[in-house]
Amino acid sequence: VQLQASGGGLVQPGGSLKLSCLGSGFTFHDYVMSWVRQAPGRERELIACIRTGSGFTYYADSAKGRITISRDIAKNTVNLQMSNLKPEDTAIYYCAARPAIGSLLTTPGAYDYWGQGTEVTVSS
Repeated sequence: VQLQASGGGLVQPGGSLKLSCLGSGFTFHDYVMSWVRQAPGRERELIACIRTGSGFTYYADSAKGRITISRDIAKNTVNLQMSNLKPEDTAIYYCAARPAIGSLLTTPGAYDYWGQGTEVTVSS
């Protein structure tokens, strides 16, 4: 399993950014894909995840209303569209995956496979 995250960068407060995660080496529609972020000095936080087969989604409270997770099965890609970004959204964002077995797990430790991370900085 390989996950390749991209799309990070510097954005001003109130701006938008789209992250993408390209998956390979596994049956894409049989997995749960998540986005986990880690800010300096803070614990990892799972902000959104999606069952790639059904499209069922979960959002952390910190993400609701500003962040949308989606998947493109044909492209083996999961996207994270972020809007109205705030300085507190500054973090390294990782995509992670686990087989879609059982309940939808929303803790970072439940995920087996991780991408390399892409850095998002929200600053004026």
